[in-house]
Amino acid sequence: MLIKVSVLIAYFLIVLIIGFVARTRWVSSPETYFLADRKLGTFILLGTMVATNFSAFTVFGTSGAGYRDGYAFFPIMGFGTGFMALTFWILGRKIWQAGRKQHIVTPPELVKKIYNSPLLSFLFAMVMIIFTIPYLALQPMAAGYALEELVGLPYVYGCILVTVIILLYTLRGGLRAVAWTDLFQGAVMFILLFVSLIMVAQHHGGFIEANQKVLASYPELFSRPGGQGKYTPGIWFSFMMLWFLCDPMFPQLFQRFFAAKSERVISRTMLFYPLVCTIVFLMPISVGVLGKLSFPDLVGRQADRILPMVLTSISGDFMAALVIAAGLAALMSTMDSQLLTLSSIFTRDIVVIFRKTGGDTSITGRIFVVFLSLAGLALAYKPPATILQIATQTFTGLAVLFPTVIFGLYLKKVFSVAAILSILTGEAMLVCFYFKWIPGGVFLPVVWIALLTFSVYLLTHFIMLWKEKDLAFKTPSWLTNRYVYLFTAIFILGIDFWSWGKIEPILFGVPTWMGYFIILSSLQVIIMVFMLRKEYQ
Repeated sequence: MLIKVSVLIAYFLIVLIIGFVARTRWVSSPETYFLADRKLGTFILLGTMVATNFSAFTVFGTSGAGYRDGYAFFPIMGFGTGFMALTFWILGRKIWQAGRKQHIVTPPELVKKIYNSPLLSFLFAMVMIIFTIPYLALQPMAAGYALEELVGLPYVYGCILVTVIILLYTLRGGLRAVAWTDLFQGAVMFILLFVSLIMVAQHHGGFIEANQKVLASYPELFSRPGGQGKYTPGIWFSFMMLWFLCDPMFPQLFQRFFAAKSERVISRTMLFYPLVCTIVFLMPISVGVLGKLSFPDLVGRQADRILPMVLTSISGDFMAALVIAAGLAALMSTMDSQLLTLSSIFTRDIVVIFRKTGGDTSITGRIFVVFLSLAGLALAYKPPATILQIATQTFTGLAVLFPTVIFGLYLKKVFSVAAILSILTGEAMLVCFYFKWIPGGVFLPVVWIALLTFSVYLLTHFIMLWKEKDLAFKTPSWLTNRYVYLFTAIFILGIDFWSWGKIEPILFGVPTWMGYFIILSSLQVIIMVFMLRKEYQ
């Protein structure tokens, strides 16, 4: 026990020291505190993008999904999340350009500049805050699971401990401290997830043999629709759409585009992202699958504890503590970013409505960080569902914002009423799905909600143009861009319905259809390389 506690204390101290060294001044400009003076280079931007997106959901949620659903969950995360990198090019560059030119700090500020509507900006800000708080709550929730399994610390105390540590360096340091701690914690997460997979596999005779043992007892974990039979082609397509629409709308990722040093930094980050996603998500999902051999009878939320449970049971105290630190690294690097970004939104987009000087200081934002932390702890106290279920619902609420952003950035003329109606109808429909007033059918709610939000926006947009007698139509330039069709083809190929129900052949202990998605991700990167060469030559 002493060894476990010592390792965790050492890890927390290192994080605090990094945050202290990279801190900003207590009284600093918003661009310094929230955006690190817009000077993040490729290495730091990639590290903080990866770390802030790979959260407790990545380590604990995906390992739990791997336990329940098997390798069917790997392409959804490895390929699906990696494909989202395309939005770095579609949205990220234009967001960076607008932010640099007009000194924009938060996502709602960008929306306000584009649409010239304080009401829309307020609505956009409230949606981001409301739907990020449940996602924020997943972080202390997972910390409670991990520390309870590792050292026997009561769940609630574990939630509080990690939240307090994050507060210490986030309140003082701003984005510069968050970015450097993210880089450190991202590296820790990657290395120790790899170590955990090796340890679990070796405990059962090696990766290939361990998978063969699982295959013999649980063959459903090696094919679609997965262990619970829920990943039908419709659900599969839904998750691919969900990641593409919601990930760039995560406020902590959205704001990172403003902080990039240059447009090329965003482009280079895009190239590495699919590779990182493929490697990182394979590891916790595999641990979840192999965890069936040690703990075969977990159900529901219990499966989200599989990684700390299996490592505590098979490894020594020192290695168990180190590997659990990987999970803590993932959740801490996401929660600090969420706190920082939401505090900037509150300060600059909510408070400013009621107090003219509300956007001139970061002190108000720091106070809101504490409030958000308490809100996250309150929701984590008694989690209502699995990590995956909570994440899917909150992600859909953020995906509603996508049409407002993409049309605002690309249409020559925009109308705030189109965006407002799109957001309100989308969130209203999400409420209907949540209370089961509307059946989802073969798809997740995000598919129907996306159809509604895009349709409402475009219909309202054309009505407004008709009222202004401005219906002149020009063919969008992207219709003649061959890369659009190449990426569309890759997305369609990702819905490989012909492989459903297939397990054989097995290669290196896993079904070969997993390799198919690694090839698709590689093709995506190759196409992006050619696209960037053409752009910058």
